[in-house]
Amino acid sequence: MPRLQSPEALESIRKELASKRDSQRPCISVCAGTGCIAAGAGEVIAAFKAEIEKQGLQADVDTKGTGCPGFCERGPVVVIYPEEICYLQVKPQDVVDIVSQTIKEKKVIDRLLYVDPTTKAKAVRESDIPFYRNQRRTIIGNNIKIDPKSIEDYLVIGGYTALAKVLFAMTPEQVVEEVKTSDLRGRGGAGFPTGKKWEGARNAPGDTKYVIVNADEGDPGAFMDRALLEGNPHSVLEGLIIGAYAIGAHEGYIYVRQEYPLAVENVTLAIKQAEEYGLLGKDILGSNFDFSVTVHRGAGAFVCGEETSLLMSLEGKVGEPRTRPPYPVTKGLWGKPTTINNVETWANVPLIINGGAEAFSSVGTEGSKGTKIFSLVGKVNNTGLVEVPMGITLRDIIFEVGGGIPGGKKFKAVQTGGPSGGCIPEAHLDTPVDFDELTRVGAIMGSGGMIVMDEDTCPVDVARYFVEFLTDESCGKCVPCREGIRQMHTILTAITTGKGKEGDIQRLEHLAEVTSTASLCALGKSAPNPVLSTLRYFRDEYEAHIKEKRCPALSCKELIAYHIDPEKCQACMICLRKCSAGAIVGGKNQIHVVDQDKCTKCGTCFEVCPPRFGAVQKISGEPVPAPLPEAERTTVRKANTNE
Repeated sequence: MPRLQSPEALESIRKELASKRDSQRPCISVCAGTGCIAAGAGEVIAAFKAEIEKQGLQADVDTKGTGCPGFCERGPVVVIYPEEICYLQVKPQDVVDIVSQTIKEKKVIDRLLYVDPTTKAKAVRESDIPFYRNQRRTIIGNNIKIDPKSIEDYLVIGGYTALAKVLFAMTPEQVVEEVKTSDLRGRGGAGFPTGKKWEGARNAPGDTKYVIVNADEGDPGAFMDRALLEGNPHSVLEGLIIGAYAIGAHEGYIYVRQEYPLAVENVTLAIKQAEEYGLLGKDILGSNFDFSVTVHRGAGAFVCGEETSLLMSLEGKVGEPRTRPPYPVTKGLWGKPTTINNVETWANVPLIINGGAEAFSSVGTEGSKGTKIFSLVGKVNNTGLVEVPMGITLRDIIFEVGGGIPGGKKFKAVQTGGPSGGCIPEAHLDTPVDFDELTRVGAIMGSGGMIVMDEDTCPVDVARYFVEFLTDESCGKCVPCREGIRQMHTILTAITTGKGKEGDIQRLEHLAEVTSTASLCALGKSAPNPVLSTLRYFRDEYEAHIKEKRCPALSCKELIAYHIDPEKCQACMICLRKCSAGAIVGGKNQIHVVDQDKCTKCGTCFEVCPPRFGAVQKISGEPVPAPLPEAERTTVRKANTNE
């Protein structure tokens, strides 16, 4: 492919590519993101290609692996165009029917459709599924439409038009002003105004400047950035080039986690393709603007998500935070002005340039504009990636998009903002989701992690889990963070194991205050949030753990015991057979008993006991009833076990 030398040449190749594509030609799009690949998407794609060849349909049907469309709970996801028929949890053995019935005969296969759990209504099109219908998918909506390994697919949907526009119709100052006017705030967590950051870097003295994509996504349960880099890497790359032009940089870096091999592969290929087309490198589109990009793979340190630690890592040093000021916009990579934004922030830039700042800012709230991608996981029916307008309530995300809590359980809390975020209880479910409102209720936006918890979740143990994570991930440079987090973890561990004592709550509060006040970087300053938010809303459960040695959620292993109710036990022997510790005593027609000395509290007996019996019980904060004498354990199973 000869390098493109002008915007006109770019538009010409776009029209040429589009002219060769028939919008009515069947196309089978299969999610090839990491989640669906793990669920067997690779085998599904191979099966489609083999079956299409077998039936001689190569000239009539396209098949492509695409980025993640978000509905990870029901992957692998297949969407068939132009009808937009959406099939869920597709297996290789379904492929023959899809090709024979849907592709050839235009028949819908009911068993592969989404079925509403309440109304039992079937949804044929992707847009009819409540999970998608209640979103506003301006960024990730293209993931299922394009092959991330094909720059041609990106060009056909309008890719790199924003780049051509800024290079030939806008000055760098105008680009900065447009981003400022849009009120785009950084999607990495802090929510700093992007345009203001760009302006600071542009106005900073010096001829050498840098732009960086922060793809060091380390929050447990979060995979928004990964999905964008895997599914639409050119959108991120285009935003990065525009940002480089705006601040006067000629070199950029994409700092991505080593644990994201597919993201690394796809973005590396995107860079190569953009260079071949003349959209990257020397004299981009004949504009005299030069820009190159290097992919740097991080080693998995959570602290390197903090921008100054990231800079240290890029420089080949230990990933530790620097004292600020000076800020990176004036003294960043190798002491030069540097603009760092996360993946989602960069992906928003082409949309702002093409659609205009006013259109972007028309969505959202007064202080938080546009849409936001969240990783919705945990105790919720529809897990996956969701993109919603800023200002939507937590209730709408969890119950409308997410489909509510599985198994008829009660909602307890939602944790937002990653390990440094906070737990929000049911009383605040109607809180609008934006940077400021989440902060008011003791949480943070973070990069977009959202973990839903039900009635069986212990908030004290949740705080312990996140503090343990932060203990491991603290770089240890400053004492308040290193020792403060460690001491909080020690206290929380004691509480959840029944060793908590009077005064522990006050000690936690004091440690949290010192750690947040005196720590050097955002990791330490925000580390107490899980503790403070759970103390704020679930203080009674902390007190139950300490004073009564009881876990109200029946979750903390050291504070619970399993007991088989002799009145309900039907001697079915299921729990006995499944117990790996050999802790259940019993036999045919003999009431079962848990040997408390052998029991490892794994919970298997509780899980496998038939619901119609409900014989296995969890106990906390009270003595385990004495077992029946062996002579009294004989029972006769009911002939009709449904009685």
